[in-house]
Order: sequence, then C-alpha cells, then structure tokens
Amino acid sequence: MSETVDSPSRKPRADAERNRLRLLDTAKAVFGEKGPSASLEEIAREAGVGIGTLYRHYPTRDALIEAVYRNETGQLAAAATQLSAAHPPVEALRLWLLLFIDYLGTKYGMAAVFGSVTGGTAALYAACNSGTPEAIALLTDRAVASGEIRLDMDPIDLLRAIAGVASAGPGWQETARRLVDILIAGMRTS
Repeated sequence: MSETVDSPSRKPRADAERNRLRLLDTAKAVFGEKGPSASLEEIAREAGVGIGTLYRHYPTRDALIEAVYRNETGQLAAAATQLSAAHPPVEALRLWLLLFIDYLGTKYGMAAVFGSVTGGTAALYAACNSGTPEAIALLTDRAVASGEIRLDMDPIDLLRAIAGVASAGPGWQETARRLVDILIAGMRTS
C-alpha cells in the first residue's frame, strides 16, 4: 500500500509563468475581438505556445475565461496599493479611476465570453470583484485624510457613476475620463 504525500507547492518556473501570463494577455485580446467562439488553438498560436501548454495551464475553455477575468480584477485591485505608494492621494485616486475605465472597457468587450462560462458567472463575479470595494475605499480614505477632498457618499457610488456612463454607447471612454475629472473637482475641499 503506497501513500501519497502532497509535495510542497513550488513557485512555477519563470518560463512557465511567462507562458501563463502571455496566454492570459492573448486570450483577453482574442476573446475580446472574436467572442466566446474564439479558437483555443488560435490563442495558443498567437501566444507563441503549443496547445498542450495552454491546456496544461487551463484545462478547459471556462478555466481560461475565468483566469482572464480573475487576472483583470486582481490587477485592478493591486493597482490601488501600487498607486497609493507612488502618488499623492488624490492623484492616486484619479489614476485608479482611469484604470477602472480601461477595466470596464475590457469587461464590456468580453461580456459575451464571460456569459459563456458554464459554471455560472454570479460566483465568479462575486469572487473576483470583492477586491474592488476595498481598493476604492483605500484610495478615497487616503484622499479624504489628506484634506484635499470630502466624500459625502459611498465610494462605490464613484464607480457606479463611471459604469453608468460606460453603457452610453460609442465614445463612452472619453466621456468617462472627463467624468473622473469632474467628480474629483466636485469633491475638492478648496
């Protein structure tokens, strides 16, 4: 009788991690352009890897789609901390809101792809978006603490205002970028 011993999880090799990230970036672009019917073979080819490498990282189409979504939301949440460390509070908030616009553009471009996930999107959205309220709260708390802005609303309302513009049709991203500056100006204390 043999026993199975779980091996300690190791950090992936550098080339394996590069392949994984390249697959995610390529999948985001290809799915965004061609929708949920995009060929996994095409994604692998455009990423410069074999189909076996794609399946080793993402055994199903749904796994790849979920990984793209998780990667996007994770990057957005992580950007709040990075921007907070590198910029004054109000500028960090403004820059993050601009990243949120780019995130919405990707999300809307891939809406049909996310909707094709057979395991259900509600749990995926909930799991992935849990970092967004924390990110906007971190940024607004710092900006309010600096004394440069006041916030007479729930920080999520800033995201809702931008998301509302995002459904306005062609050219929405430029409108949303202007809205960020209007919102920041309206919150200024002086």
